[in-house]
Amino acid sequence: MSLALVTMSHSPLLEYADPPAEVVDAVHSAFAAARTFVKEYDPTLVVSFAPDHYNGFFYDLMPPFCIGYEALGVGDYGTAEGPLSVPTERAEELAQWVAERDIDVAISRRMEVDHGAIQPLEILFGGIDTVPTIPVFVNGVAKPFVTMRRVRRLGEAIGGFLSTLKDERVLVIGSGGLSHDPPVPQWATSDDAARAMLLNGRHPTAAARDARQQRVIDTAKAFTAGTATIQDLNPEWDQALMATLASGDLSPVDAMTPDQMAKDAGNSAHEVRTWVAAFAALGAAGPYDVAYSFYRPIREYIAGFGVMTAHTAP
Repeated sequence: MSLALVTMSHSPLLEYADPPAEVVDAVHSAFAAARTFVKEYDPTLVVSFAPDHYNGFFYDLMPPFCIGYEALGVGDYGTAEGPLSVPTERAEELAQWVAERDIDVAISRRMEVDHGAIQPLEILFGGIDTVPTIPVFVNGVAKPFVTMRRVRRLGEAIGGFLSTLKDERVLVIGSGGLSHDPPVPQWATSDDAARAMLLNGRHPTAAARDARQQRVIDTAKAFTAGTATIQDLNPEWDQALMATLASGDLSPVDAMTPDQMAKDAGNSAHEVRTWVAAFAALGAAGPYDVAYSFYRPIREYIAGFGVMTAHTAP
């Protein structure tokens, strides 16, 4: 059995913003390096840790974690719509294993996933159904947030299960972050219409989805111009976290608190929980080596943008 990892920022603005050519080239080169790493590893199973942006999970029932037994892409921001290739029996085994290790995790037989989960699959594999994939939702937008220690323990439990799969080459993906503060609605400051969406905004009309997406596009343009009121990126915070993850000792993340994370790196910095879970899963299989690391703060994407690849040490 072997285990490998790709963690990467995602952005709904990849196809909707216009950064300088050298920035686009740098990001595409990072994606190409990750694709090469994945192609050479040739995974037989993917476990994808990803957040949601009120497209599949809402405040009518918001779990901290959820394992998908079946999953559908919702098609936001031009990403693929339709079913992922989820190995249901293996996902059921994973959920049972995690539950037996005192980690409470929800399950879904019809998980809906958005660009946060879909973009990495499209970038790395060219589609959402090319490799069997178990999606694991990690809440990164909706208060209250569980402790980072709990996120680490989730990853360790999942990594322990993956370590038992002697006939598989497993790739874990962590999608999200790093520092960023896009205009995602907050319950405490939302009006009645926004709260209705946060409570249950499933299957919006095309006009409603377009309007919501346009707000993000417009904010990105203002952020690039220096006129947006959202929080700035924090490259130092991003790179310090990446260094911790690369070190193999994830214990420092236990001290990270939701309020401080938001203050330091923006309200959507909580998406780094997916990176922590993915690295914890990799570490549960033994020592690991980072093969590739890329970082760049990109205002046009409203993101501290990072890509890392790693694998268990020989």
